[in-house]
Amino acid sequence: MYETLEVPAQTASSPSFWDSATELPRVLVEMASLSYSWPLLAGSPRGDGHAVMVLPGFTAGDQSTLVLRRMLGRLNYNALPWELGQNTGSFELQDRLRERFDEVLARHSGRVSLVGQSLGGVFARILAHERPDRVRCVITLGSPFASSSPDTVNNLVSRLFENVSGMNRDEMRDQMNGFPASAPPVPSTAIYSKTDGVVHWSTCLEYQGDRAENVEVVGSHSGMAFNPLVLHVVADRLSQHPDSWKPFRRSGCRALLYPAPEEPQPPRSLWAHQPGVGA
Repeated sequence: MYETLEVPAQTASSPSFWDSATELPRVLVEMASLSYSWPLLAGSPRGDGHAVMVLPGFTAGDQSTLVLRRMLGRLNYNALPWELGQNTGSFELQDRLRERFDEVLARHSGRVSLVGQSLGGVFARILAHERPDRVRCVITLGSPFASSSPDTVNNLVSRLFENVSGMNRDEMRDQMNGFPASAPPVPSTAIYSKTDGVVHWSTCLEYQGDRAENVEVVGSHSGMAFNPLVLHVVADRLSQHPDSWKPFRRSGCRALLYPAPEEPQPPRSLWAHQPGVGA
């Protein structure tokens, strides 16, 4: 089977000890870097005023995406919080998110873009699969939507998810395998970092297609909503009209700032049931 697909077996593990141990210091550096990069970000492509709903990561709320939403507001987007409090990852919260999204759609006649950090990005992809007629694009920030096991997450975070969400490890694994494996039927950009200290970076890769791409940045997991490199990509991608969407260009100075993205694995549906894979 692997010879036919010409891909190796999935070998993602948890992040390295070093990346996990330096996660917080790197977040602080990324936050500090905004003080001198903010004027440069103001020169990013301006938007057309369409609505952008921003979903926070696990255990976080709307305060964690305030900087990102403020930047989008200055770039002429209608940046919307998710207004659901702390992201616990529970099934009940996912139902409330669908209700919240319906409220947003009722107030906006056009299509809505979705930007999600970590678990928020996983939920954003689910919404895009369910309502592609009303989603303009999806941008995920370090979102482990391709994970098939809690073992690809930092052990401390995995145990915290058990306690906060109320799920045991088997339920967590079932939920992960229930996430849509294929890219949403809308333009989608997966931003990831190989030095992610919370989830293994390979679980954040989108299987590329005509309107799906991966963009690698240098940075932490938790600081992606503050990372100037990430914010620039988000602004650039939101400015793309879905009918004339083109991949992120790494020409010129960008080639020095953004590494060439890795080739992703095929969608999980192609390998999840093979012996020894995705167990």
